[in-house]
Amino acid sequence: MDINSKIEAFSSLQKPQVAALKKLGLFTARDLLFYFPYRYLDFSKISTIKDLQAGGNVSLRGKIKTIGSRFSFHGRMSLAEAVISDDTGSIKVVWFNQPYLAKSLKKGDDLFLAGMPEYYNQGLQLANPIYEKASDFPVHTSRLVPVYHLTAGLYPKTLRNLIATVMHLCAQVTEILPAGIIHNQNLLTLPETIQFSHFPEDEGQIKKAQTRLAFEEIFINQLAAQKHRLELEQKQSFKIKFGQKLIGSFVKTLPFQLTPGQKKAAWEILQDLEKPLPMNRLLEADVGSGKTVVALMAALQAAAEGYQVSLLSPTEILAKQHFETAKKYFISQKIHFGLLTNAYSELDNGAETKEKLQKLITGGMPGIFIGTHALLAQKVKFKKLALIIIDEQHRFGVEQRAQLFTKAKKVPHLLSLTATPIPRTLQLAYYGELAISQIKSRPAGRKTIFTRLVNPQDRQKAYEFINRQIGDGRQIFVITPLIEESETLETKAAKTEFENLKKLFPKRTVGLLHGKLKSAEKEWVMSQFLGRKIDILVATSVVEVGVDVPNASVMMIEGAERFGLAQLHQFRGRVGRAEHQSYCLLFTQKEDPAILERLTAFSKTFDGFALAELDLKQRGFGQLIGGKQSGWNFKFFNPSYVALIAPAKEEALKLLKADLNLTNYPLLALQIKDKIVHFE
Repeated sequence: MDINSKIEAFSSLQKPQVAALKKLGLFTARDLLFYFPYRYLDFSKISTIKDLQAGGNVSLRGKIKTIGSRFSFHGRMSLAEAVISDDTGSIKVVWFNQPYLAKSLKKGDDLFLAGMPEYYNQGLQLANPIYEKASDFPVHTSRLVPVYHLTAGLYPKTLRNLIATVMHLCAQVTEILPAGIIHNQNLLTLPETIQFSHFPEDEGQIKKAQTRLAFEEIFINQLAAQKHRLELEQKQSFKIKFGQKLIGSFVKTLPFQLTPGQKKAAWEILQDLEKPLPMNRLLEADVGSGKTVVALMAALQAAAEGYQVSLLSPTEILAKQHFETAKKYFISQKIHFGLLTNAYSELDNGAETKEKLQKLITGGMPGIFIGTHALLAQKVKFKKLALIIIDEQHRFGVEQRAQLFTKAKKVPHLLSLTATPIPRTLQLAYYGELAISQIKSRPAGRKTIFTRLVNPQDRQKAYEFINRQIGDGRQIFVITPLIEESETLETKAAKTEFENLKKLFPKRTVGLLHGKLKSAEKEWVMSQFLGRKIDILVATSVVEVGVDVPNASVMMIEGAERFGLAQLHQFRGRVGRAEHQSYCLLFTQKEDPAILERLTAFSKTFDGFALAELDLKQRGFGQLIGGKQSGWNFKFFNPSYVALIAPAKEEALKLLKADLNLTNYPLLALQIKDKIVHFE
């Protein structure tokens, strides 16, 4: 047997067990070694029988004094019974529905047992304890016992035994990290990490193994990020000169004053555009803090200098919304601005055919071109694309983003926008190669959204309040966690709530929006809501970011406990976008004090960055940044290992500066080959 042996070669396994292992992604001995436990049972302290007490996990060692099988008193259950003795006493042991143990275990067998003693008929007994023959290397008892994720048809003892049988193959594992890094950072070797992960002798070994695994993940992340950053520094982009007079006059035409955060972000971006190196910047802004106008300032500067700008939006509604904003702000500017989606095609202030707009772009006409995936079509060939702005960048795949870069001879500047405040921990971990600008302050005149956790008995009052708001001309969002009702989850579902609200508000128009609708259907529903033809929109999390509905004044969130704080903040940001006083009403069917405390804290906190940090502490990475958004799905790195980021980055840069293409480190080159970084 070697590390590449397939699991079918294990004689101890039956076909159903092989199928179950494959379902977990375990095909070879190597896969078993790298299938790490997610927690441990502490059976490390062996107790004498006389010291046993009811409650709490214990381990003991003893010999079988007697063993047999019988049916229970009512004859409904077969069981094996034994008396186990050590030098201090005896205890009764019972295994339910396992009568075969009376044959496989014999009088005099020396056993390790682990379980929880309990009183039965005025005496202590062990019911269904884990057991194994006593040895110098116990697997299931008398140690810190690993616990793994399982699937149907696979038992804990089966998987632990299997992993124990391949542990001697650790020596065949190829080390990924250079020896110098392992030494500098005082890390375990990979074979040591595997051994300490599966069968640790103490908590210290677990911590060392987890630290090594977390460091390796963040190191690979930083290696990919820093390699892209260093490669970008060797490329040329467009030098877009800052026009103080142009930007100054544009700012004066705005119907509002820029906030300090907007001014600072705009200045950072405009300075980057003046450099011959490609900008790679993420503009993150708290809900309603005005990131779009900052992006448009950069777009204006590039277009005024004779270049082309592409502003990419994930939906037609958002693209049209951006175009209307551009039309409002740029109507007096001497620049072109166009809209290109599957359904719309406009140039400046009038309709235009797609074909003509595509030809104008191909011909190099300077301007700001706003659109959806239609801008990525093969017929759209930019000639002087100097700046790419991607709104909600996580909604575009890397391959889609890459198409824009292949359209340009020089590497264009990249500005990505996100309305999700990102904790510093995640900035460092996921966006190691980016410059980041933040806007935290909201525009002057925006009212604080009144947020309240509503008691279940006050639900009718909430409905009456909603009806009054609609009577005053306002519109309502109702968010649910699920599309359809679930037998296992006690929470509201969009389809059911849609029907319920139609009955509760017979004189109001109720709409439904969820992820299973086709794109055209989603677009139509949102256009109806924007056009004030829908009073109440019942939706799932598809409305989390982006769409600006100034007339909406109430955000009602059902099953609020099922959303992260950052996500709740995004929902809340869909209202309060005009002069109307707005409200966010939270509902939960749970009575868990921790849930109520969390939602109460949310109702009193309006800083999205503070909420994101709190969410990170409470929920881990969770949905803050998912694998689909970032291209990274960390298994071992979490906020408790944030101190590893700086040394991992330092080691990555040191390695890359000596060997940018990782010629001497082919395994590392393979590791980062398909890793997604921000600038592609």
